[in-house]
Amino acid sequence: MKLKLAAAAAVLSATAAMAEYPEKPVSFVVPWPPGDLEDVLTRMIADKFQEMYGVPAAVVNKPGGGGGPFPGAVEVANAPADGYTVGSFVIGVPVVGPEIGIPELAPNPFDPVGIFLTYPFVVATLADKPYDTWEELSAYGAENDVSLGHYGTFLAPTKVTFAAAIKSGFDFASEAAYDLLDCNVLASGDVDVVNGTLQTLLPCMDSIKILASIGSERTALTPDVPTMAEVVPGLELSLWNGLFVHKDTPADAREKIAAAAQATLETEAAQNLMKETGVLLYWKDAESSSQQIEKDITDLAEINALVGE
Repeated sequence: MKLKLAAAAAVLSATAAMAEYPEKPVSFVVPWPPGDLEDVLTRMIADKFQEMYGVPAAVVNKPGGGGGPFPGAVEVANAPADGYTVGSFVIGVPVVGPEIGIPELAPNPFDPVGIFLTYPFVVATLADKPYDTWEELSAYGAENDVSLGHYGTFLAPTKVTFAAAIKSGFDFASEAAYDLLDCNVLASGDVDVVNGTLQTLLPCMDSIKILASIGSERTALTPDVPTMAEVVPGLELSLWNGLFVHKDTPADAREKIAAAAQATLETEAAQNLMKETGVLLYWKDAESSSQQIEKDITDLAEINALVGE
C-alpha cells in the first residue's frame, strides 16, 4: 500500500512540475545581430510570453560571425530540452543545417513550434549603379565584375541569388558573408549588390535601388519590383522565420510558447510593423510548419543541383 501511495505521489509530483512551466526565465535565441525583422518580432513574442506567464523572457542575440545562423543553432541544440531555450530560426537551420557537417545539427535536433513571418528579402544596390533591374544587372555582370554581399553561402536566399545569376548568364566576381547587411555595407563600396531584408535597408531607401525580391510574393513596400521567380522561373523558395525547440521538449512548453507567439501576431504593434516594413505575418502550427520544411528541402535540392552542390 505504501509503495502504491509513493508511486501515486511521484506521478502527481511529476505532473505538477510539468504544469508549472514556465517557472524560471526563458531565452529566445536569435542567431543574428539585433535590428532585423526576426529580432524585432521575437522580442515582441518574448515580451508577450513574460506578460502571459509572469516569468522573465528575453531575446539573446548570437550572431555567427559570418557563419550564418548555425553557431546560434548549435547553442540551442546543446541546451536542455525543457522549453527554456527557444530558437528563432530562418529556413536554413532545419533545411540546410543537417547537410553541412555540423554534428550537433545532424540529424536535425529541432521540432518547429510554428512559423510566424516571411521576410521581404531583396537584391539591392546603390542608386548610382548602371543597372536598374535584375535583367540589366545580368547584362552588366556578363561584361563587368560585380560583387555580392550575403548572409552566408549555405543559406537559401544566397543560393537563390547564385542560381538566378547562373540562369541569367553571369556569375558574381566576388562574394562575402556579413552578420548584418545594412545601408553601411552598400555605402562603404565593399560590395556592389546586397542580398538582404528591407528592414535593414529602410533608412536609405532614397539612395538605393531594389532590383528584385526573393520569395513567392512581391513585397508590400516594393509592389512594382518583380520577384526573382517572375524574372527567373523556378526560384520560388519561401524565406521564413519560425520558433523551434529540441525534439524532446515537453508538449506543455510547446503549447505555451505557441500561444504567446499567436497572441503577439494579433497585437496592434505587430500589425503596424507589417504595414511599415512589408513583412508577412501569420501563424503556421507545428504540423503545417513541418510540411513546409519538407517542401523546402525538396525545392532547395533542385536549386543545389542547379548551382552544382
